[in-house]
Amino acid sequence: MSINELRSIRQKIISMNNKFDLEERLIKFAVKIIELANSLPNSPVGNHMTGQMVRSGTSPALNYGEAQSAESRKDFVHKMSICLKELRETFVAVKIVNYSNLTNKTELLEWCFNENNELISIFVKSIETANKNANPK
Repeated sequence: MSINELRSIRQKIISMNNKFDLEERLIKFAVKIIELANSLPNSPVGNHMTGQMVRSGTSPALNYGEAQSAESRKDFVHKMSICLKELRETFVAVKIVNYSNLTNKTELLEWCFNENNELISIFVKSIETANKNANPK
C-alpha cells in the first residue's frame, strides 16, 4: 500500500470520527449558518436576520468550548443551557428565513434546519443526563 493510500484511509477515519464529535458538528453548523446568512438579501430585513443568525448560530460552538472547561457540574449545565438557548433561537431564525422566502438556498436551509433540530436534541439529553448524574436517587 502506498503512502498516499494510507493517508487517504487515515483522512477517511478522521472524517468518520469527526462526524460524531460534537465540537466539530457545532463548528460545521456555525459555518453553514454563516453561509446561509450570506445568502440573505442586502435589505433591512435581510441584514437584521443575518446579524441575528450569525450571533445565535455561532454562539453554541464558542460556548461549548467554555463548557468543556467548566469549573463544576453546575457551571457545565449552565454553559450547556446557554448553548441550548442559542440553538433554539437559531432554530426560530431559520424558520423565519424559510417562511419569509429570504433565500433560494433550499438545500442549505434544509440542512441547517435538520442539523439545528438534532443539535437541540443532543443538548437537551446532555443537560438531562448531567442533572440526573448530579442528583442520583
